Amino acid sequence: MKLTKSEAKPQAEPVTEVAEPPATAGGGMRASDADRDRIAEILREALAEGRLDAEEHAERIDVVYRAKTMGELEPVVRDLPAVGGRPQPDPAPHAYGPGAAVADQNLVAIFSAANRKGRWRVPPRINAVAIFGSVEIDLTEAVFPQQRVQINVTSVLGSVEIRVPENITLRSSGSGILGSFEVETHEAADGNAPEVDVNGFALLGSVEAKPKRGAWIRDLRDRLRGDRRERMDELRAERHEWMDELRAERRERMDQFRAERHERRGERRGRRRFG
Repeated sequence: MKLTKSEAKPQAEPVTEVAEPPATAGGGMRASDADRDRIAEILREALAEGRLDAEEHAERIDVVYRAKTMGELEPVVRDLPAVGGRPQPDPAPHAYGPGAAVADQNLVAIFSAANRKGRWRVPPRINAVAIFGSVEIDLTEAVFPQQRVQINVTSVLGSVEIRVPENITLRSSGSGILGSFEVETHEAADGNAPEVDVNGFALLGSVEAKPKRGAWIRDLRDRLRGDRRERMDELRAERHEWMDELRAERRERMDQFRAERHERRGERRGRRRFG
């Protein structure tokens, strides 16, 4: 028997790597319900922190739930920090009132009257000058962005009257020169309560500062929180209503699409049967 060399086995061809298609830009990717909810949560945090007002929040929420791609969602929160990844803020404002401190304020009454009362944001420094006039400063419904407030008073043949909530600290280092400088000093039980320092002098005039009985800053704080909760509840209800409408519209479109597809299939079967 003649032996022959066995034929060489064919070598396996090298595997050709299939080039992956270029990645679609993130902006063109279709957005999911989870993506919209994530962006909505960032907007809710921004509203609660005061970064957005109610009108801005409503406008952006409307854009979020109409968006179809990630590119439409990204601009909505481009100027806002992400939930859970917020940068460390600067020293926080005082807990008794949200928001940054406002500029110093001057109240001047020369042969006239000046007053500041109602719901307002108290600056860290108030300068009150009454010359043949009267100045009234009412802090009982005010918001305190910082813990310490200094009121510098000058009263010359005039009068300055200051009213503060009952549960804050009130101090004084002023004096009367042929006049009256009366400050009913008080130490608040809460060490974190706002502190109001009244300084200055009264020359042939009068200065009076004292707590207003029954006025508590906590009442205002609770009202502010209640208003915020009410706004958030309204926004959540509007969001749920909007989501229900979107889901109903989506179901209606899907039902219509299925019906049309079923009808087309029936037409094709009919043509095959009789064609």
